[in-house]
Amino acid sequence: MSGAGDPSEQPLRHRARALVTGGAGFVGSHLCERLLGAGHGVVSVDNYHTGRLENIAHLQANARFTAVAGDVCERLDVEVDHIYNLACPASPIWYQQDPVGTLKTNVFGAHSVLELAVRRRATALQASTSEVYGVPDQHPQTETYWGHTNPIGPRACYHEGKRCAEAMFFEFHRQRGVPIKVARIFNTYGPRMAMNDGRVVSSFIVQALRAEPITIHGSGEQTRSFCYVDDLVDGLIALMATPDEVTGPVNLGNTEEVSIRELAETVVRLTGTRSGIRHLDPLRDDPHRRQPDIAQARRVLGWRPTTALEAGLLRTIEYFDQLLTDQPPTDQPPA
Repeated sequence: MSGAGDPSEQPLRHRARALVTGGAGFVGSHLCERLLGAGHGVVSVDNYHTGRLENIAHLQANARFTAVAGDVCERLDVEVDHIYNLACPASPIWYQQDPVGTLKTNVFGAHSVLELAVRRRATALQASTSEVYGVPDQHPQTETYWGHTNPIGPRACYHEGKRCAEAMFFEFHRQRGVPIKVARIFNTYGPRMAMNDGRVVSSFIVQALRAEPITIHGSGEQTRSFCYVDDLVDGLIALMATPDEVTGPVNLGNTEEVSIRELAETVVRLTGTRSGIRHLDPLRDDPHRRQPDIAQARRVLGWRPTTALEAGLLRTIEYFDQLLTDQPPTDQPPA
């Protein structure tokens, strides 16, 4: 839980109806679950390109939950008070499968969400990303940092799409008075991550549980800061609950900086595997260091992450261990 108590217990004007685009995804499904638990009505819109029905199957019996198979880029027509725009593939292996589709989801999806916010007089929250900082020459990264990105590189479809979505959110706010919130999300992990999404936490855990070599791109000295999904959801809900004058962007992430090699060694220890570590070629435009400055989140939201890395990893290992036991791996990057 956050330092300000459980944000899900804080009123969002009233028992609101929320739209979560990408609601069947990793983070989206946890957000839907938390909002339902707080008594809100929830509509999930997902095209199931990377989201999975299994992530929201346990919510289907709730009368306040509606799951819609749809594309965020199309016109949305839902009676809602709050919109959480989480729709977009978020791992490189997936968002690089269809770069043009990723750009369209970010840009056209943001436009569709904001037009709905205009029609319904709703508050719209954009799930942006630490990728907008690119390969940063500032450390840790603050929200005032404009970033250092390659606009034509292989990761540009994601980080430039997210930067454009932020710009659109702020223009709708300035020109049309839409209440907006922008969260810049740093590396997040936890149960319901896809098995083969290419992210380091899921990859390392699955490789360890299968007793396969743990594969690290580059030296492993590059760092990340890993936030457990429950903490992130706390932050998103706390941001939505702020007054209209609070727009963000606000960094949401863990400030504990860990090297990729450290992470691999921790996963090996926690799983008890005999997996060794194998180094692969570095990834292009891969940031060497990434760590959020969350002073604004602490001050404005009363939020900070509280789940220790090892505690979160153990819960995530348990999830993947059960998944591998119950069913053969079916998660594959979309063709």
